[in-house]
Amino acid sequence: MTTVRVRGIYTTAITHRLEQNGLEVVQASDPIQERFDDEFETAPADVRIETTRDRQGLEVSGNREAVETVLTELEGLEIDTFRWDDDVPRAAVFDAEVIDAAGGGGATVDLGDGRRGYLPYDDVDGYVDEGNRYRVQVTEPTPPWADDEPRVQPTLEVQGGLCSLSQDRTGVSAAGRGERATELVGMTDLLSPSVPDDWGLYWEHSALDADLEAMGTALEQIIERANALEVALAEAPEGPSDGEPTELATPRATAWCWFGRESRFALDAERRQVETTMPGHHRTKAADRAASAAVDFAEGILGSTTDKNDTADDAFPFDAVSQQFGPTAGDRLAIGHGKPDGRHISLGRGEVTNWDADGSLTLERSMRGGGSYDALEVPKEDGDVAVTKFREGRWWYPTTYKAADGSTKGTYVNICTPVELFPDEARYVDLYIDVIRTPDGTVEIVDADELEAAVSDGLVSESLAAKATSVAEAVERALSP
Repeated sequence: MTTVRVRGIYTTAITHRLEQNGLEVVQASDPIQERFDDEFETAPADVRIETTRDRQGLEVSGNREAVETVLTELEGLEIDTFRWDDDVPRAAVFDAEVIDAAGGGGATVDLGDGRRGYLPYDDVDGYVDEGNRYRVQVTEPTPPWADDEPRVQPTLEVQGGLCSLSQDRTGVSAAGRGERATELVGMTDLLSPSVPDDWGLYWEHSALDADLEAMGTALEQIIERANALEVALAEAPEGPSDGEPTELATPRATAWCWFGRESRFALDAERRQVETTMPGHHRTKAADRAASAAVDFAEGILGSTTDKNDTADDAFPFDAVSQQFGPTAGDRLAIGHGKPDGRHISLGRGEVTNWDADGSLTLERSMRGGGSYDALEVPKEDGDVAVTKFREGRWWYPTTYKAADGSTKGTYVNICTPVELFPDEARYVDLYIDVIRTPDGTVEIVDADELEAAVSDGLVSESLAAKATSVAEAVERALSP
């Protein structure tokens, strides 16, 4: 059975979904153990699932086959769940060359084939300069929608949920202090596998609750992985200076899941099977880190007065959430234009000029001259204003371009996954197909061929493409005279 370790704001929902589909969650946190009737083993995990830093989705890393098994259960969550494989996965090893060491806390390195990494200066012995070569390993991959480069280090490590091996360590050590940490170090001598030469063993916090059998299994697996990594690198050049930047080994796979609004509400339903869950639980927690405490407090009050399923039909409290965390009138708001291939493009930032408790707002942006407006074929000029009207949860939003004299240059309606109005940014994934209305009143659907190509490339599911086309046709009818 595939074993999975889960952490982050989606943990309860993901744990329920995986367990219901025959996967085993291990190394569960204390809150998870309290919420579920099951007993969770403190055992090695085939896959680790972590919430991304921006809380928009998940990192899924581990054994390749096990990762695919987990993704099968996750990517079918809802119509706006997206999944992408990472070509710079966790634990991958590269020969890299420094291409930018201009300052800051680290250097940008070339990993080969257009891939980049971030090498912190503190992780390197000596001065780092452009042209330097290092053999590096990925310690923190980054999702395709993030601006950061994956973090790398110039040493080898094999990470496990219970223990890790590192060539930057010696001997045996353990997390924490006190009697239990000392016991872990001492008990290592009782285990049959021996720590390989040139590697140091570190017992993680999760091992504090492990029994001797689980420790032995974890150590055996981590040693097997270290040996496999050494075998994979045996064919590599002797040193990083002997060849071009290139990938040497990918012992683990990493994939990313991005959740749209529909997906977050589906996760609410999963969580509600286990614990009292307010409408928009994951939508609110994804919006702002500070919102987590407020959500937990509200659910604590609800849980003491209602059954955990009684909130299922309540509406998302956009008014309260927006008033507390934003956005509201007068705020500055960016437009986060996601693409089905995982990229995230900012379309600029504007001022919220109108806000309504029903989830609607108007955003105005000043435009610079040069070029023309997409599909409208009308020139952009200094003094133009883009007036965009969003509504939380809607599959489309219109932008009307106006000249300095107030005349309309046309309207562009973007078809997208349901919009989420986060405090600093409106987020969605663009679905290629759009609708325009030109200054003379002509209305037409554009870029339908791009949507078809995205389906052929496997970037957009057929069901999502059908939904996008249906929305575009409905908008076209509504705008037509």
